[in-house]
Amino acid sequence: MELIDQDVRLRRLGPLDAPRMAELANNEKISRNLTDGFPHPYMLADAESFLERFSEQEPLTFFAIEYKGEYAGNISLMPGQDIHRKSAEIGYFLGEPFWNKGIATVAVSLITEYGFRELGFSRIHTGIFEYNQASMRVLEKCGFVKEGIFRKSVFKMNRLWDEVRYAKINEK
Repeated sequence: MELIDQDVRLRRLGPLDAPRMAELANNEKISRNLTDGFPHPYMLADAESFLERFSEQEPLTFFAIEYKGEYAGNISLMPGQDIHRKSAEIGYFLGEPFWNKGIATVAVSLITEYGFRELGFSRIHTGIFEYNQASMRVLEKCGFVKEGIFRKSVFKMNRLWDEVRYAKINEK
């Protein structure tokens, strides 16, 4: 399974991605925008453990992001459970050398359309920390709508922050 648009390709993660994933993910500028489940420092063992969990999944919801044939980050849809089974949470990270190139916008568009068309989700959502303006712009460019602000709901870097919630509804 591959999703392709322009120079961006979403593909299945594989064991060969581990060294580059560890290299790109071991960056505080990335970890500060993700949950604490994403460790810092990020070591090769972290990448290998992650890949072990998600490289064989079906249906595919975790993808490597490639830019011009080079591994650049990850993107995923986490399906909801029980009464939330028609919703999914989107999450992504892009290595710093790939920032400000429009890659995240293309990747978010690709996986959102895949989630609606192939996986049957009616809603895709996420929460962004108040200081991550770049990610908010990506979501807005992809048609996600700000639904609300969860005031002081995130504890990160020894401080409470607002979480800005975004969602996109499948109108088809």
